Amino acid sequence: MKMLKKKLPIGIENFEKLRSDDFYYVDKTGLIRDLLNNWGEVNLFTRPRRFGKTLNMSMLEHFFSLDGDKSIFDGLEIAGEKALCEEYMGKYPVVSISLKGIDARTYETAFQMAAMTLNSVAGKARYLLNSDALDEQEKAGYRKLLDDNMSEGVFGNGLKRLSELLEKHHGTKVILLIDEYDVPLAKAHTNGYYDKMISLIRSLLGQALKTNGSLKFAVLTGCLRISKESIFTGLNNLKVLSIADERFDEYFGFTDGEVRELLAYYEIEEHYEKIKTWYDGYQFGNVEVYCPWDVLNHCDRARSAPDAQPENYWINTSSNDAVKKFIRETGNAAMLKREIEHLVAGETVTKEIRQELTYPEIYQTVDNIWSLLFTTGYLTQRGNAEGRQMKLAIPNLAVRDIFVTQIMEYFKENVREDGETLNRFCDALQNGEAKEVERIFTEYLRRTISIRDTAVRKEMKENFYHGVLLGILGVKSRWGVTSNREMGEGYADILAEPDTGDMGIIIEVKYAHDGDLESACREALKQIEHTGYEDDLADDGIEKILKYGIACYKKRCRVMLEAGVNSNAGA
Repeated sequence: MKMLKKKLPIGIENFEKLRSDDFYYVDKTGLIRDLLNNWGEVNLFTRPRRFGKTLNMSMLEHFFSLDGDKSIFDGLEIAGEKALCEEYMGKYPVVSISLKGIDARTYETAFQMAAMTLNSVAGKARYLLNSDALDEQEKAGYRKLLDDNMSEGVFGNGLKRLSELLEKHHGTKVILLIDEYDVPLAKAHTNGYYDKMISLIRSLLGQALKTNGSLKFAVLTGCLRISKESIFTGLNNLKVLSIADERFDEYFGFTDGEVRELLAYYEIEEHYEKIKTWYDGYQFGNVEVYCPWDVLNHCDRARSAPDAQPENYWINTSSNDAVKKFIRETGNAAMLKREIEHLVAGETVTKEIRQELTYPEIYQTVDNIWSLLFTTGYLTQRGNAEGRQMKLAIPNLAVRDIFVTQIMEYFKENVREDGETLNRFCDALQNGEAKEVERIFTEYLRRTISIRDTAVRKEMKENFYHGVLLGILGVKSRWGVTSNREMGEGYADILAEPDTGDMGIIIEVKYAHDGDLESACREALKQIEHTGYEDDLADDGIEKILKYGIACYKKRCRVMLEAGVNSNAGA
């Protein structure tokens, strides 16, 4: 009888639930020890989305909090630190607040959401209303924190006031945890009320972290390190622990050893190479880590479908605006276009990185977008930084897929604006003018960002050129254009049926991995013959059939034609 395995914790961010309900847990409790041994009064961890920030904050809350079941830490790494557990475990009032849900089109609505978030946090300490340690005036001040119609002034002072009341009641200082502190700022910038929101958050954090005598220590998380002048003015006790910092580098994301252990537990070790290629490659400090969200989702699929192929799960959790805007910056910037080609090819690009930015600055310059891509996980560093200079690379195939998708989207948007050339291409294709097809297609390849990566399978390279062709053919709205349609004994790459009704055009695309375009073209035409695509069209009553073999290598292409009728055309 097969042993029942633990559940995979996909989307589980509550540490107590994860431990109590028998979910698999990758032990990150060493973070607690390192946090206490490397003391910082205010600690800011910046990491990309989906790397375990919220779960780690929940872990800290349950460890330090006066409430809760401490047995959930049994058997974990921190349990071996007897002295630390004796001194800190379950000994402090903890205020834990997440700002990730503050997302609104207007400032007024965003403030209401922020007020309700603070109401909820304050509401966990209703016992203060009956506290003998608090006088009536202090209890009246606490009631203001429970009022969802609170003023901005009450909100701005809220975390500090709650800390003071908790210290007075319990007789011990307070630990403050603020998760995703920068989300309200990102949403405010998108929706046009950034100045108001930064003023509000600056007030909340400034009073809670800078002038709060009741604070034991604080931990904040976010994606970006918002510039100190913008939000942390005068906060001299702030320790920033970014993705470039070697301290705490292994506590966000999965290490290679942790992934191997996970796969062995679920008996799916054969997926290791795929998972490594697709989801590994992020360098935090000196440690290479995997994206936990991708790994867990793929493991979940692989358990029920052993042949499951990797997918890009991370891409579905964000709009990927940073990459989208980055690709659109290329325009006529030949150097940037080449740099993106180097990245997509698996190479590095050296850039000066600014880790402290404000949201209004993010898209002001291309240099700032490089920094944004680095801090949000779309690019990672390779080797050690020299000052602000870093060697940047795309971490893995999952993120590369995001870049390729955006490159193709941008190409399709631009190609629609070039109707005259597009129609000329389609006319040449229809008229059997192979040399003109080759000339125009080469022109487009020179203008777009090419996909060349020695680490990527030949089929994936072919998919890029296939996509460019489909983008061009999309101009003919009245043509029938199908991709990878089942025909004969296989699949035609592209089948186009012009609106004349008496013609079929079969296109087979090959990537000439050795640069021999002639041989690749002949191979493409041979594949069309072998699979019998022509017979299927003949059965449908199509008399004139043009068969194109198109071979590509980097920004070069070769086009060969075989025609079922008038076979000398365009040859």
